[in-house]
Amino acid sequence: MRLLPLAVTVLLTAALAYYVYIPMPDAIQEQWKLMLLDAGFRTIMHLTTLKDWLGLDHYTNAFRQPIEGFTGTVTPESGEGVIPGVKVSDITFAGVPARVYEPPAGGEGHLRRGLLYFHGGGWTLGSAKMKSYDTVSRMVSDELNAVVVSVDYRLYPEVHFPVPYLDCLTAAKHFLSPEVLTRYAIDPNRVAVSGDSAGGNLAAAVAQEISIDDTVSVKFSIQALIYPALQALDFNTPSYLENQYMAGLSRSIMVNFWLQYLGADLSLQSQVLANDHSSLRHSNITPELRKRLDWSVLLPPKFKKSHKPLIVGKGSQGTAKEVPGLLDVRASPLLAGPEVLAKCPRAYILTCEYDVLRDDGLMYARRLQDAGVTVTNDHYEDGFHGCFSFIVWPFEFDIGKRAVRSYLNWLKNNL
Repeated sequence: MRLLPLAVTVLLTAALAYYVYIPMPDAIQEQWKLMLLDAGFRTIMHLTTLKDWLGLDHYTNAFRQPIEGFTGTVTPESGEGVIPGVKVSDITFAGVPARVYEPPAGGEGHLRRGLLYFHGGGWTLGSAKMKSYDTVSRMVSDELNAVVVSVDYRLYPEVHFPVPYLDCLTAAKHFLSPEVLTRYAIDPNRVAVSGDSAGGNLAAAVAQEISIDDTVSVKFSIQALIYPALQALDFNTPSYLENQYMAGLSRSIMVNFWLQYLGADLSLQSQVLANDHSSLRHSNITPELRKRLDWSVLLPPKFKKSHKPLIVGKGSQGTAKEVPGLLDVRASPLLAGPEVLAKCPRAYILTCEYDVLRDDGLMYARRLQDAGVTVTNDHYEDGFHGCFSFIVWPFEFDIGKRAVRSYLNWLKNNL
C-alpha cells in the first residue's frame, strides 16, 4: 500500500515535467525559467478556452484578467519605490487614456526629451499599467530627463483595426501639439515614438503617417521599434517557420492576433498559415507590393539559409476579401512605398533570433535603409519574443535586462 502514494507522486511529477518541458535552442539562457513561464501562459489559455466553450465569457475577456494578474499591474502611487522622484499621472490625451511620467525636477537643461510609447499584446492584451511597462517608462523618464506618455489604446474584442491605430494617432498628434510640448517643457526637436510587438506595429504606422502629414508641424525625431509586427501577407518567412513553436509567441497565435485585429474570421487560420490569402490569384496584390516584403531579397543570407519563398499560385479566390485591411499600410507598415519611408525618422529596431517576428523587423530595417533612413538594428542571438518585458521579479531574465539597457543607451545617444 505504501507504494501507491509513491507511484502516484512519480506519475504526477512525470506528467508535470512533460507538460512544462518544450525543446529550447541551446543559445537560450535560463531555459527552465522560460519553460515555466510558458507553461503558466498555456495553463491560463486552456482554462479561458474552457470558460469560452462553456459560454461563461468571451475568450479574450476571460484571458485578459488572469494575464494582468499574472504579470502584475501598478498604480501611480504603488510604483513610487521603483524610481523615486518620477511623477506619474493617469490622464487622457484628446480622449485617449494614457499614463504620463515626468522626470524629477532639475536634469540636464531646461527643455526635456519626449517619448510616446505603445505597449504590445497582439492588439488584444496589455496595458501601460503593467509592471514591466511601468518600470521601463519610469527608467526612461528618470535616466533621459524625459516626459514619457504610455498610451492605453482600445483593444480587441471591443474594437479592431483601424481603431487602435486611430487612438494612437490621435494621442500622437495631441502629444506633438505646440501647446502640450510647451506645457511639459519638451524640446520639439527631441521627441520619439516607440513600442513593442503590436505596439511596434502601431509606432511604425504612426511614425509614417506623421512624417507625411503636412498639418503636423512637429515631427518625431526618432522611432524605436521592439520586435515589431509589420506585415500579414507572408506567414512563411524563415523566422515564422523556424520559430513556429517557440515559447513566447507561436506562429499560430500570431496569425490569430492578426485575424482578430483585422476583423476577420478565425476559421481562416489554416488558409492564412498556408499563404493562401496572398496567392497569385489575388490581382490586387501587385508585383510592386510583393517586392516590399520579398524576404529572399531583403534578408541577409545568414537568415535566409535554405528556405524558399512560399507563393501560392491558385488560392481561394475570396480569402483576401475576407480579411479587411490586409493591404492597408496603416495595419502593415512594411507595405509602405519608398517615398513614404524616405520621410520617416531615424530608427532603432530590436530583433530576436528566436522570434517569429524577427524577419519583419529585419526587412523593415533594410527597406528604411534603402530609402535613405539611418537605422540601428540591435539583434539578439539569444533573444526571444517578449524578452524586453522580462525585467521585474518574478519574471527577470538577463536577456531582458540587457535589451532594456541597450534601448536606453541608444535613446540617450540619439534623442
